[in-house]
Amino acid sequence: MPSLQETDRWQLAAEMITLQIRWFGLVVGFALVNLLSPSENQSVLNGILALGTVYAIFDLMWHRRGAIFLQKFPLFISLMEAVFIGLLCYFDYGLESPFRFYYFLSLVVCAVRYSPYVAYSTLALHAVSLSLLATAKGGEQNDPVSFALLLLFLAWTTWAGTALASLLRDTGEKLTRLNAQLEERIRRRTQELQESQAMIVQQEKQAAFGLLAAGIAHEVGNPLAAISSLVQLMNRQQLEPKMHENLGLIDEQLRRIHRTLQELIQFSRPATKDVVPCSVHDSIATALDIAKYYKRKKGKRVRTKYGEDIPNILFVRDQLLQVFLNLVLNSLDATEEGGTIEIATDADDDYVRVMVRDNGQGIDPADQARLFQPYFTTKSTGTGLGLFVCHKIVENAGGAIELLQSSPVGTTFVVSLPRQKK
Repeated sequence: MPSLQETDRWQLAAEMITLQIRWFGLVVGFALVNLLSPSENQSVLNGILALGTVYAIFDLMWHRRGAIFLQKFPLFISLMEAVFIGLLCYFDYGLESPFRFYYFLSLVVCAVRYSPYVAYSTLALHAVSLSLLATAKGGEQNDPVSFALLLLFLAWTTWAGTALASLLRDTGEKLTRLNAQLEERIRRRTQELQESQAMIVQQEKQAAFGLLAAGIAHEVGNPLAAISSLVQLMNRQQLEPKMHENLGLIDEQLRRIHRTLQELIQFSRPATKDVVPCSVHDSIATALDIAKYYKRKKGKRVRTKYGEDIPNILFVRDQLLQVFLNLVLNSLDATEEGGTIEIATDADDDYVRVMVRDNGQGIDPADQARLFQPYFTTKSTGTGLGLFVCHKIVENAGGAIELLQSSPVGTTFVVSLPRQKK
């Protein structure tokens, strides 16, 4: 079935053809009456044509407004045309009048503009008009063979016109559908290309960060090992108790730096694509260990509320860590100092669910529908790739990530991860 928009487009195009045919007929009619074949009823014929011109002007005015004059009353228009043409023929030369060809033009217009029902109803009205004309004129003009042939040609014109119009409609609708399908395919391919480019950009950023982190860890680790060795050597010597106490404090802080470097090295190692059994709670803990160094972590609390007997899931370990870390960092960005982020887990027969809730300022309703689109961000320094990449990672694993709710008092994201099949 054609859409309303397609139907309107077809009707407006058909109306333009109708206007051109109608104005052509009026110009030819005035030429016939006044120049080529003057009649004794010239003034009457000019008056009838003038009425037709008034109707054509109204039709043109409506068309320029994007509407169709008397659109809902096609049979009334056909009746007026049957009377109009019949009067022209009656006051000219009856069935021999050149105006009889106007019946053909009227039927062609009906076939183009309306349904077959209207076209054949118009044929019936024109047949009645011709019959009345033949009866009114009488005399030698009532040649049964000529009259029958005229009706036959009118009927053939109606059939041919409706068949061609139907073919044109079907072809136009098919082309419209194919064009819409092509546009949809182009839109999807463009979206896929943008998403692929966004994934590549994010992967390159992570790879560059990994190289930088590994380099920093190496450069800091070497002198750190030397300092730690010196502290241990000094601690073996006979020194004052206060000095040993201070050396112990130094060694404790060095060990803390060493643990931080180990976490940095762990995070910056080359990513693996292997799908392995993963503990959701371990991945969350690792993400929180990394997030504690985030500059906006200060003055904010992170609470965990883990469900019992949460099963392992089959996932790419690094990607799972990336999803949780991104959600935690986003929550830290959204909350002010003194705010709270809560991470809760539960499971059912099909999914393990992780909820990340904060009490920040919420997300503007106008932005919520675009959260997972590539390059969309509300941050002044953001790339707009974090949530998009997380969405693709979880989606490719058969899960889902969604915004559960967001208001001025906080936001909650839910990550649903498919359980490991037994």
